[in-house]
Amino acid sequence: MSVTIQEAKEMIQSVPREDLGFFPTPMYRLDKLSDKLGINLYIKRDDFSGKNLFGGNKVRKLEFLIGKALQDKCEYVFTYGATQSNHAMQTVWTAVKSGLKPILYLAAVVEPDENDIKANLLLDKIFGAEIHIVSLQENESFMDAEKRSFSIGAEHLKKLEAEGHICMDIPMGGSNEVGATGYISGMIELCEQADKAGITFDYLYHSTGSGGTVAGLAAGKKLLGKDMEIHSIAALETDRYYGENMADLANKALEYIGGTPLVTKEDFIIDTGYFSPGYECPNEGMEKAVRMVAKEEGILLDPVYTGKAFAGLLSDIRTGKVKQGSSVVFVHTGGATGLFAEKAILGKIY
Repeated sequence: MSVTIQEAKEMIQSVPREDLGFFPTPMYRLDKLSDKLGINLYIKRDDFSGKNLFGGNKVRKLEFLIGKALQDKCEYVFTYGATQSNHAMQTVWTAVKSGLKPILYLAAVVEPDENDIKANLLLDKIFGAEIHIVSLQENESFMDAEKRSFSIGAEHLKKLEAEGHICMDIPMGGSNEVGATGYISGMIELCEQADKAGITFDYLYHSTGSGGTVAGLAAGKKLLGKDMEIHSIAALETDRYYGENMADLANKALEYIGGTPLVTKEDFIIDTGYFSPGYECPNEGMEKAVRMVAKEEGILLDPVYTGKAFAGLLSDIRTGKVKQGSSVVFVHTGGATGLFAEKAILGKIY
């Protein structure tokens, strides 16, 4: 059974939250691309969500994660990702702003040059994070290195707790039930904007990685009883349990705000056709998508997430999966700092 937008807002207000972002984020029509592509294309600018210049969509999750850390009287927050992780950088600035000490364990998909630190890793250092680089071993995948970083981080956290410190362990991407609540809130916000503008969206497209964003979006959609199709374009390799795990996460987030489980694995459309040859590895579709959106609308996508997600949208328009004349919203999740990262991540965008 669905609830009203106002009822959903009241459910969100029942859990801890720290004021870290500027909400609602803008949503508007991309007129030139709409005419070019034959659809009514809107963009939700969640790259504008943070009070820091380099905010990005993880601020939605971190409002709830940092809020709970403060309620629990934590001193340290741990989190994980790649060396150019948007989530890690956003965790760092939201932590230091809130009086918490951030500790990062970052897997080096592209090994950083200590004499020429770039982009998010540079910002992590400026904000004063404690950073541990986990270099990939021979024949080790990014996900394997990530799992190893989780283990190393857990030992560090355990040591601090044994010394009497209170710590919060934030998973990669902030993707637990607390973090996913941020995108239940995000879906409520999006639907309220659409209702006020008299728009009914047929499709929502976005990039997915660790899954907290899509879990929250799916939970919010079911909570409000909306019909739009959510298409999640994977930025990294997913396993066959991804949809099932995301459904579990979505339902835990609903329970966290006092709701009931509503989501099943059938509620997820996960497209894994656009991240190849790997996470933080460029491809031609991404390069074309970034150039198109920049030249047509003056908006910058990033090479790791939004560029590949928009490439997926373009492909679905071209093949007819997205019907001509339909209304589509693309959630811009941020990450433009990736444009200033290592050339091995950037590819041939220019």
